[in-house]
Amino acid sequence: MSDLFGGDTRVAPVEHKPSRSRGRAKEQRERKRRRRRSIWVLIVATLMVAGAAYVVVELMGGMFQGGAGSDSGVEDYSGVGHGSVEVVIKPGDTGADMAATLVDAGVVATAKAFNEAFAANPQAASIQPGTYNMLLEMPASDAVIALLNPSSRVSFSLGIPEGLTVSQIATKISEKLAIPIEDVNAALADPVAIGLPAEANGNAEGWLFPATYDIEPNATPASVLAQMTAQTVAVLTQKGVPQDQWATVLNKASLVEREARLAEDRPKVARAIENRLAKELTLDIDSSVAYGLGKPGTGLTTADTQDPNNAYNTYKHLGLPPTPIASPGAASIDAVLAPAEGDWLFWVTVNLDTGETLFASTYDEHLANVELLRAWQAENSK
Repeated sequence: MSDLFGGDTRVAPVEHKPSRSRGRAKEQRERKRRRRRSIWVLIVATLMVAGAAYVVVELMGGMFQGGAGSDSGVEDYSGVGHGSVEVVIKPGDTGADMAATLVDAGVVATAKAFNEAFAANPQAASIQPGTYNMLLEMPASDAVIALLNPSSRVSFSLGIPEGLTVSQIATKISEKLAIPIEDVNAALADPVAIGLPAEANGNAEGWLFPATYDIEPNATPASVLAQMTAQTVAVLTQKGVPQDQWATVLNKASLVEREARLAEDRPKVARAIENRLAKELTLDIDSSVAYGLGKPGTGLTTADTQDPNNAYNTYKHLGLPPTPIASPGAASIDAVLAPAEGDWLFWVTVNLDTGETLFASTYDEHLANVELLRAWQAENSK
């Protein structure tokens, strides 16, 4: 057969080529891989951008979002500030309370900035309540420093020396606040308004502690008097005086305050008072008699000391006077709480210039000391 047709009659194998459908499938798979790769690249890029944005916001203090509590977009001001504004720090205010006050007043940019500056300053906790004159738009750290500076306080001082009576203190308040004395007396007539303890029985005598007080511009007579009574209570509490002894301690201390001219004599006068009370002797204290009469002790007469109608006449009435006769200071209170050791029953100031005072245990010794006073008076009246 092969010869018949002139050649090899075997059939050659057929060459198979890829179909068109298989090519399309491969192409689709490639597109899907590229698409997935693009999506992951996009996700990673987005995360990187978001992270970078977060870092920028944190570092720039919220510049792009606006600082907390600030409409200006600034978390903390730079520079030295400008203008002025009065802000009031209330008693008991925390650093966060101060921050809110200062943000509202336009002093600091944000509460966050002030809170951080407050925490960074170890003295910030000693900021006192009061009215302060502050700059507008000042750095938070400068605001903390300004609140610690007494010169920033918008206030004035009222000094009350030891030994003044309620009437004398009322006059000082009237003059300092430039208000009628009637307004001060009206406040004194309201024990609740001035924080007078129940132990005072409505009488402020002896309960207005002598000290120097910072008075706010908007102070009222009641608020000033309340400061003084609160200070008296604070001193008595600090010294451990039981509350049921407050009135008695102040009464005795007021007598010591008016009778002792020198610091070393206060514990001696306190002891002499205790000794006379223990023996149930009248106290015979001229300053008490004078208080009841509303006159100076140096102006007493024999008739004054014999007048039983004067409730404060310690020549005629046993025991302590009805109330304190002045505002005692801490030294006189200390003397009452820790009298000197001694058996004295009498004392007399023999030199009215220096305040030299002599103490005696017997009446004869006392009379001899009184003669020294008379001699001094005779010599110095010329």
